[in-house]
Amino acid sequence: MLRLLFQDDHLVAIDKPPGLLVHRTGLDAGETRFAMQMLRDQIGQPVWPVHRLDKGTSGVLLFALDALTARRLGESFQTGEGIRKTYLAIVRGWPADEGLIDHPLRRMPDDMRTGREEVQPAQTRFRTLARHALPVPHSGFASTRCALVELHPLTGRRHQIRRHLKHMAHPIIGDSTHGKGPLNRALAAWLGHQRLWLHATGLALTHPVSGQALSITCEPDASWNAWAGRSL
Repeated sequence: MLRLLFQDDHLVAIDKPPGLLVHRTGLDAGETRFAMQMLRDQIGQPVWPVHRLDKGTSGVLLFALDALTARRLGESFQTGEGIRKTYLAIVRGWPADEGLIDHPLRRMPDDMRTGREEVQPAQTRFRTLARHALPVPHSGFASTRCALVELHPLTGRRHQIRRHLKHMAHPIIGDSTHGKGPLNRALAAWLGHQRLWLHATGLALTHPVSGQALSITCEPDASWNAWAGRSL
């Protein structure tokens, strides 16, 4: 059963576990469990996703309970206007204390709306919360540097955080697409957990119907305890 973080007559938010797809997709045809269908069955009514979390990402995931609310929120999530999203990630290396990643991103191949590749502006703010030096050999070094980073995407591009962190040479640990496979496997064996270390901890927005300020939070699950006590 999915853990509900918020529910009213128009919206419902869940704590999405890692490894669960939001909805059915041809890119992962072997999957049989989806957050959208599970939530629909759990609350006994249709739901509409208004944004995405990657399969490996955990945390706050918001759904609308009617099509009109879904359309209103979907536009806001695309532009980032009036939406504040907060994430935690464990990345390779030691980023700066804070900064802004301002790097345009091309639409993903299955997201194309025209016959040409479209480039969209994309910005993500980050702040380094802790740094680690783990006794895991990597690329000729005796240890591996990692960092806990807080992120605020200012736009809503597909895979934005993962692609932006790769762009700044600090890919997320456990990212099989944008990271380094051998390092991911070595750290997973040492930590005792294999996952994408990306979690949506908070979502703040104006309620599309009531106009009230809405803030939904979700603490990381117990797997993140593997990093406890490892900061310098």
